[in-house]
Amino acid sequence: MLGSTHGTFTTGPGARVVACGRAPGSTVHGVTAAEGDLDVSGRPLYAPVPELDRLFRPGSVAVVGASDTEGHPDAALTRSLLRWAERVGARPYPVGPARPSVFGVPCVPTVADLPEPVDVAVILGGDPLTVIGELAAAKAGFAVALASGATGPGEAGAAARDGSAAAAGRPGPRLLGPGGGLGVFAEIRDDLDGPAIALITRTALQGRSVHTLQELGVRLSHWACTGDGADLGAADLIAYFTERPEVGAIACYLEGIGDGRSFLLAADRAARRGVPVVAVRAGRTATGTGPATAGGPAGADQVVDAAMRQYGVVQVTALDQLGDTAALLARARGPVAEGVAVYAPAGGTGAHVADLAAAAGLALPALARSRQDELRRWIPGHLGVANPVDGGAGPDGDRHHRRIIDTILADPAVGVLICPVGGASPAGGEGPARDLVAAARTTDKLVCAVWESPLGTEPAYRETLLGSSRVATFRTAGNCVTAVRAYLDHHRFTAAYRSPFDEAPRTPSPSYRKARALLHPGHRLSEHAAKQLLRAYGIRVPREQLVTSAAAAVRAAGLVGYPVVMKVSAPQPPHKTELGLVKVGLTSAGQVRDTYRELIEIARYEGIGLEGVLVCQMVERGVETAVGVRHDPLFGPTVTVGLGGALAEVLPDTAVRVPPFGAEQARAMLGELPARTLLDGVRGARPKDVDALVEVVLRVQRMALELGGELAELAIDPLMVLERGQGAMALDALAVCR
Repeated sequence: MLGSTHGTFTTGPGARVVACGRAPGSTVHGVTAAEGDLDVSGRPLYAPVPELDRLFRPGSVAVVGASDTEGHPDAALTRSLLRWAERVGARPYPVGPARPSVFGVPCVPTVADLPEPVDVAVILGGDPLTVIGELAAAKAGFAVALASGATGPGEAGAAARDGSAAAAGRPGPRLLGPGGGLGVFAEIRDDLDGPAIALITRTALQGRSVHTLQELGVRLSHWACTGDGADLGAADLIAYFTERPEVGAIACYLEGIGDGRSFLLAADRAARRGVPVVAVRAGRTATGTGPATAGGPAGADQVVDAAMRQYGVVQVTALDQLGDTAALLARARGPVAEGVAVYAPAGGTGAHVADLAAAAGLALPALARSRQDELRRWIPGHLGVANPVDGGAGPDGDRHHRRIIDTILADPAVGVLICPVGGASPAGGEGPARDLVAAARTTDKLVCAVWESPLGTEPAYRETLLGSSRVATFRTAGNCVTAVRAYLDHHRFTAAYRSPFDEAPRTPSPSYRKARALLHPGHRLSEHAAKQLLRAYGIRVPREQLVTSAAAAVRAAGLVGYPVVMKVSAPQPPHKTELGLVKVGLTSAGQVRDTYRELIEIARYEGIGLEGVLVCQMVERGVETAVGVRHDPLFGPTVTVGLGGALAEVLPDTAVRVPPFGAEQARAMLGELPARTLLDGVRGARPKDVDALVEVVLRVQRMALELGGELAELAIDPLMVLERGQGAMALDALAVCR
């Protein structure tokens, strides 16, 4: 199958890397975190793990709405479910009126007639809300509603989803669905070894390509289809799968995340345990949005991407990449080195693969001179041996491949070898494939093969490569490079990961009481009041005074020190500069007096209700940045940073993070900005105080956590970052209260 990672692949024992221990206060399999373990905003700090063993390995299964009527749409579903129950050793109970048996299995007329509280009840059709109520009375453990019914887009669908969620929220069975299909009941092979993939999709359609990887030797442990996610969603399943010892990676197809905080807590649990989470996310564009957001509100795409990066979720763009990347991450242990070498036994394919690898940001170090000299014993002088290595052999290979492979793998800078393999004839490629497999048995380094023949029926592929537990085999070079990049990134991430929830504030800071007194529900603060809010959290602002007369302005200028800046301060959000309400570089009392009168006249003409005029210290010689708080419908308060002032019009890109996060993430935000070099100093300018900017970002984050329920928006623009050691200063600020 195109784009699949084949074979039961490991690079040695202990495929999983555990970055750090289990979270304080969190436990496994249904035991929740300690009561009161909440952050300062009142939100939980650790993800409870739902007890789902009975869902995936039930002792009893009821099929509600069972039918064996020829041609009835539920007959095929009933047959499949009864076969599945037999396969897993569960007691089957078809439920349906006016029939003694279904496919030879005794049938009960109603849910109330079930002889025992069943572990799983599958609802084939009808109104799931009514059936869930009956199952609650019968003390069923789980309900799986296969059909969506009216849960499509639009008001009717929203009402149905709300009803399903309300039903699931009452005492009774946990609900998977409605909608989704038979993923939970798909056949899971038990004859494959090695760490497995646990699969989460919305419907069965998106998971089929990963499920069928079992035919190629890739182990699958679970498959759950969340449907509309009225109750159990991706976050619950990730938390559960993370604690399963057989799970090496979790593959997700996400159409809406549901509750953003729950998802991040589950991803944090996976990151702590070193379990990779790989995701394809639908609804990233206006075209792709719609029914895809049925699982919850759609957060801004930039925010979701940032949140995924914060917690190590690997995002890929296609379903074939989902299977390839998850399979590699599940099976391969941590890299010996991060350098990637490309070896093409024949032809010029190696240059193409090397280009793809370099474009993906992979390091392709030149082989050591001694290794290159050794390779020259078997490779002619007109072919490259630095990296990529061109073997230059015929299509069926030659006797030197094994020596070449061993020489490349012996280079200490190389941790990954990518080798495109294929033949012009059915027997072609056997030599290089056999040599790759043999060499992989002798090394802990990652060995990847890209089978280039479009057929995929050749013995070299089907038997030699897929039969190896030590070679990761791909059908496309692009998918191979994507998976290798994810492999290196994820192991680097887990090695350094420290959960931000461990350090998240649990009690308000002394600043909180001062700041809260400045907030007025439903109002926009003036610049002067917004700066007082910043002062309360230790964010530096210029020397300034709020005045209400020309004489007071002159006195204030003398105290602040010339030159000064004058601007109106009002709760309204006027574009002060465009309206002429900001004057800079005033150097005399006469200028200050005249400017005050001018500002008052403009404000009166524009209908602006003035609080007064600010006389401010003039700050120059820095880089203008902007730091702010915005509210995302999925994750709540978020923190943004970017260039500010006039620079923002030229380079408007911003970086964003979801609190809580630490100083390393704050610095990483700056690294994402295209104009990051401005802070380092360009064209002879001195480096700016990046440490001070990071500190402001962290203080703003504290504001977002403590005031998130009361502060709808905050913008510090510009925040002037001065020369190194001189700090940063908020020259203007805007705050909007909820």
